[in-house]
Amino acid sequence: MRRFYLLHFLILSSNLLLSQQKKELDYDVNYDESKVPNYQLPALLESSTGQQINTSEDWRNLRRPEILSLFSNMVYGIIPVPDDPINADYKILKEDPTFLKGKGTRKDLLITLKNSKGEVQMNVLMVVPNEKVNPAPAFMMISFDASGTSRLQLSKKNNGRFNNGWPIGQLLDSGYAFVSVYHQDLVKHNDVEFENGIHRLFYNESQSFPKANEWGVLAACGYGAMKTLDYLETDDDVDHLKVALMGHSKLGKAALWAAAQDERFAMVISANSGCAGAALWRRKYGETLQKMCSRFPYWLCYNAQKFIDREEDLPVDQHMLLALIAPRPVYVASAVNDNWADPRGEYLSAYHASEVYQLLGKKGLNSMENPPKNKAFIHQDVGFHLRDGGHYIADYDWHRFIDFANYHFK
Repeated sequence: MRRFYLLHFLILSSNLLLSQQKKELDYDVNYDESKVPNYQLPALLESSTGQQINTSEDWRNLRRPEILSLFSNMVYGIIPVPDDPINADYKILKEDPTFLKGKGTRKDLLITLKNSKGEVQMNVLMVVPNEKVNPAPAFMMISFDASGTSRLQLSKKNNGRFNNGWPIGQLLDSGYAFVSVYHQDLVKHNDVEFENGIHRLFYNESQSFPKANEWGVLAACGYGAMKTLDYLETDDDVDHLKVALMGHSKLGKAALWAAAQDERFAMVISANSGCAGAALWRRKYGETLQKMCSRFPYWLCYNAQKFIDREEDLPVDQHMLLALIAPRPVYVASAVNDNWADPRGEYLSAYHASEVYQLLGKKGLNSMENPPKNKAFIHQDVGFHLRDGGHYIADYDWHRFIDFANYHFK
């Protein structure tokens, strides 16, 4: 079975190389709104047997478990139950209460996950505000930057930021802790073997590769956030009941899926998450399932590849992923020039997810029309903005994320 998967990856890689040699890797990507196919989204408030979902109890006990199971088995992959339970060990390697001239305390946390099949370690960066009466609410970010890299050094501009742009000073001034979970500690960015990371701790006796419905890279990134939240439940400096999970691009996808599974996260924020994140599959605009699987074949579970060029056959679409987060607040951030992530598709996904929020007595988006750029929908449970610019987290994004958290947490 493993040889089959590796052969499949080699074929995909060969096809990608040929495309690169033509220097027209994305010549067939649709960026024309008039070419978006007609599509019909799967119904949110109708069960697989046709039963209408009319109450919060129906959603909670019937429809939500159905949708969660479909995403688990067909898109992101289930996290299997290991034969040998995973034990977690937490250790603070270093603690600096003088961070940013005493504004915060930096903690360098090491999480070790282990069983009889081996161990994997995660390095987590935490910064908590020193001036607080109660435990601080927190932003937890699944991050592209590892602790100790130059991008995680304080900027020489003395503006309370790291070199990568994280506004740590602003977060501390606003009363928030910040937690960074590095995305490659448990699994490589584009793992195709799954030999040395977290997956091997979950294999059964004869297994050496995830099964077709088992977790890929994105789910493993989200698992790291869940294990970090386990630690926060033991740390008196952080209010673990008020943790906003966030991520950008690939890690926005991982954050949405992690929060859909783990309802301990009080809020989730996705920035430019696009395909397999907030954007609708069926629009086939910008990045598609085929494009994702040709570059990153195991970000999703193997079953997802059955729907390449057949997105309309998927029993789910991404508005249903956002709906799984209800009634907790969700914020979707898009950018005008980030066509690869399909900002229109991200907005429509948030709009259609609002149907469930409204059923649960929450406030969502109420118009299918594109919102004006640089206008943020903050004072509601489904938040959204479309800013100028492209595929990055801008100062504008951070300000709106803090505004959204302030509205719900304070």
